[in-house]
Amino acid sequence: MSLLPISMTFWDYDRVQALADGRVRIEGCDAEHFNLDLHDIFFRAIRSQDFDITEMSFSSYMMMKARGNAPYTAIPVFLSRMFRHSAIFIRTDRGIDKPEDLKGKLVGVPEYQVTAALVARGMLSDEYGVQPSDICWRTGGVEDPGRPEKVDLNLPADVEVKAIPTDQSLSAMLAAGDLDAILAPLPPSCFTKGAPNMGRLFPDYHAVEKAYWQKTKYFPIMHVCAIRTTLVEQYPWLAGNVFNAFSEAKDIAIKRLPNFGAAKATLPWLAAEVEETVALMGEDYWPYGVENNRIALENATRYSYEQGLSDRKLDIEELFAPSTLEQWKS
Repeated sequence: MSLLPISMTFWDYDRVQALADGRVRIEGCDAEHFNLDLHDIFFRAIRSQDFDITEMSFSSYMMMKARGNAPYTAIPVFLSRMFRHSAIFIRTDRGIDKPEDLKGKLVGVPEYQVTAALVARGMLSDEYGVQPSDICWRTGGVEDPGRPEKVDLNLPADVEVKAIPTDQSLSAMLAAGDLDAILAPLPPSCFTKGAPNMGRLFPDYHAVEKAYWQKTKYFPIMHVCAIRTTLVEQYPWLAGNVFNAFSEAKDIAIKRLPNFGAAKATLPWLAAEVEETVALMGEDYWPYGVENNRIALENATRYSYEQGLSDRKLDIEELFAPSTLEQWKS
């Protein structure tokens, strides 16, 4: 049988390196990997669908799935996961001492629908009673002016979302005092460069996130792996084989981390971090598959619906290729 030629793109995480460099192969496929910037991947996945297998914003995917216009079908491979308490940056001169103080404030966000914002808004609502309608949202590029929403929005009438001027950036506006806070995946330059009156809503976010995990058992999903739907339909074996390959690559990466004789990553206390994570979250602290991720998937689909991004509450099972909903166990 001839191999199926496919193109694939995802960021250069350790958990995909064995797939990117060819140590792990997708059974039945001749895969060509494109190592691209993450924002370029997301933009092209939504606007032009350039690749057969792509990393994809989970929020964007859920919105398109609910609307019935998703060109890709996800598999339960979660390439990026992060707690987002660390993603809220504030001006310290606006009386914002606790999450509830965000009510009535002007908060910038690169795009209202990005997954980091979806998850942070859900956390603020669930844990602190701060609803999306309590905040005045301003969208635009964090550093570069003129960033639009990649997916059209149809939000509840009580949620205020306005674009900032196309010649402005969120970071510059926060530094100038034109915004009260920014919710962004990466720290804005005004924060990293030490501009006056900059801080985090959760200064000790590491401790807060660990306590949040212990309370909720929720490790938020940011990005999924998705396959062109026409290929999933044409080749019923493809989704399962792609899932297996990504799982194998992740297992290779995780098994290499505890080689404490020589740190795999450029971190002095990597061993302590691995041991702490395993003690807190268990050996399988970055699980793929549906069953081990029901809390994360249920929260994500609920948040998307509650926040008006998805026009209906998605069922978990409809998110993924049917052949990947269950995995065999030895």
